[in-house]
Amino acid sequence: MSVKTSKIIRLTVSYLLLLLAIIIVVYPLLWVIGSSFNPGQSLSGSSMFPENPTLAHYQYLFDTEKSNYLNWYFNSMKISISTMILAVIAVSCTAYAFSRYRFIGRKNGLLTFLVLQMIPNFAALIAIFVLANRTGLLDTHLGLILVYVGGQIPMSTWLMKGYLDTIPKELDESAKMDGAGHFLIFRKIVMPLATPIVAVVALFAFIAPFGDFILARILLRSEEKFTMGVGLYEMVAKQFGNEFTTFAAGSVLIALPIAGLFLMFQKYFVSGLTAGGTKG
Repeated sequence: MSVKTSKIIRLTVSYLLLLLAIIIVVYPLLWVIGSSFNPGQSLSGSSMFPENPTLAHYQYLFDTEKSNYLNWYFNSMKISISTMILAVIAVSCTAYAFSRYRFIGRKNGLLTFLVLQMIPNFAALIAIFVLANRTGLLDTHLGLILVYVGGQIPMSTWLMKGYLDTIPKELDESAKMDGAGHFLIFRKIVMPLATPIVAVVALFAFIAPFGDFILARILLRSEEKFTMGVGLYEMVAKQFGNEFTTFAAGSVLIALPIAGLFLMFQKYFVSGLTAGGTKG
């Protein structure tokens, strides 16, 4: 087999695999979007490209007299934005300490974070529920935000620490010679250079509350405090009102802020992940 023929075969196989991956990812998305424009509430008669598309499901979601969707949307945005801000602050400080300082328990701390990131939050549901109940944070957004922030710290700290390890420590030493303190070095030198990994951490922290159902379902009790995941589930789970096409419309709207944030941070995403994967 000639080199040219071998190259053509490899290229063809690569494109076929890429096409298969695109189909696997895009097909469900097109089906959900198509279902959101289908009339009626049943998915049995839905199609990817509806013959008589309608905006009735979106109008229903935005009608505050019939649906609490806008309230759920606001709750999810509030929780996601708060989680993102607090997680970035906590992870930045923690990762900077592990990257730049040597102290007793440093290796054990990193090892603990490594073990914790392998355990999903829902594995500690009983402990989280009891803790929230005893601290008065049950059925509050603050309790849910604190759980999400805590869940982000282990994995994101490892990612950011790996990135900070790639920033030369000579910059810190030069700044110290010029009279800069630790906090000034952290804020003016290290963090601006760590913008790609900060963007990655912010994106992960923002997406987590949108994609979560079980923690929000356990901690939130009042309908007016529901997030979109819990609210849409309750909408579909009604005994005599399985509103699947309305659920599809709500799912499409959920993706909009995530897609918008990803497009904003796209230029940082690849460099942040690759550099953050280095050993420290």
